[in-house]
Amino acid sequence: MSIVAIGTDIVELERLRRVWERHPERFLERHFAPPEIAYCLAKADPVPSLAVRFAAKEAFQKCWPESFGWLEVWVEMEGKRPALRFAPGLLAQLQGGSLRAHLSLSHEKHYALAVVVLERVER
Repeated sequence: MSIVAIGTDIVELERLRRVWERHPERFLERHFAPPEIAYCLAKADPVPSLAVRFAAKEAFQKCWPESFGWLEVWVEMEGKRPALRFAPGLLAQLQGGSLRAHLSLSHEKHYALAVVVLERVER
């Protein structure tokens, strides 16, 4: 196994909150997959969860050589662990290149952070 790329992104919670409050439905539908929206809106304060998912998409983009749409990558929980999920075309590219994406998320009072490690796995 070898690391192909590492991407990281940080999001200021209040900045994301302001954008979301201006255009709530449009912002959600444009940037987040339905499972992400459902997960985040179930929280007392959805903003930290939304921000960390926004950061995850940006962090993955920094690892990936081509642009992709916001809805082609999303975060789902595997128990207590976050995992990236991909639209079929992007998933096929990952699998074809024997690539696996690892994700770590964190948020605190003012910021949300995501780190993605793109790894090539031995066949």
